[in-house]
Amino acid sequence: MSETVVTPSVLRDWPLPDPYGDKYDKGGMLILGGGAQTPGAVLLAAEAGLRMGAGKVQVATVLSTARLVATAVPESLVVGLPEEEGGDIAPEAAEQVLELAGSADVVLAGPGIMRPEVAFGLLERVVPHLDTVLLIDGLGMAYLTENLDGVQHLAGRALLTPNARELAQTLGREGEARDGGEIRTRAAELARKSMAVVLGGAATSFVARPDGTMWRNEAGAPGMAAAGSGDAKAGAIAGLLARGAAPEQAAVWGAFIHGRAGERLTAAVGRVGFLARELVSELPAALAEIEV
Repeated sequence: MSETVVTPSVLRDWPLPDPYGDKYDKGGMLILGGGAQTPGAVLLAAEAGLRMGAGKVQVATVLSTARLVATAVPESLVVGLPEEEGGDIAPEAAEQVLELAGSADVVLAGPGIMRPEVAFGLLERVVPHLDTVLLIDGLGMAYLTENLDGVQHLAGRALLTPNARELAQTLGREGEARDGGEIRTRAAELARKSMAVVLGGAATSFVARPDGTMWRNEAGAPGMAAAGSGDAKAGAIAGLLARGAAPEQAAVWGAFIHGRAGERLTAAVGRVGFLARELVSELPAALAEIEV
């Protein structure tokens, strides 16, 4: 199984869709997630998507934090959904979510959902009825744990972005893979079984297509292993999907640009100490280095 190491020249030979036009041309994304205790996840994802070029962002989150999210990201449209006693989105919100998804070019599901059983209960009512590009991140992967074939109806329009632990859990493995070779193998296995593009890993990440095509990304920095970094990456990738990038292109570009943003902050701040929100602010400059 061969792989392509991602470099700036590889990306420049694979240009993203044209970033020009009005907000409708640039595409819209819907973020489904967040909980009473985790509004930051959807905040980071929303801003990251906008900074990577999405034209419009809608956020569907719990009612108790919707006003806060709308104030923090005034560029977005925020919809408050019914919530459970524990502060997660209630599964009966599914019908409302599907109405919102009807006007979105991409749905990002999972950031900030606090309990896997809630993620499963909600997504099992939403995902089978979607007919758009779908990115599943974070605890949203609980839906795939029970339904490895649960995104096949999207016919190549699904992207999964599990970390190493979520990758193991989705495949029913006992332990989290630490070795790059094992993560690579697991990413390829999940792509094959789910028929979706998979971005998996940590310091070194791998993008795998169901047909076995593979990319290796080594961009990044130690300080990126911090709370919120994954939400920022998922939002950045969703922004590229909204622009019209195919799932594998959005994953390859998004992972590299996210990593490059961390490298730029390391040069400015040091090996540790920067925040996920600073990663988001650095995304446009990191993107501009490549997208010339």
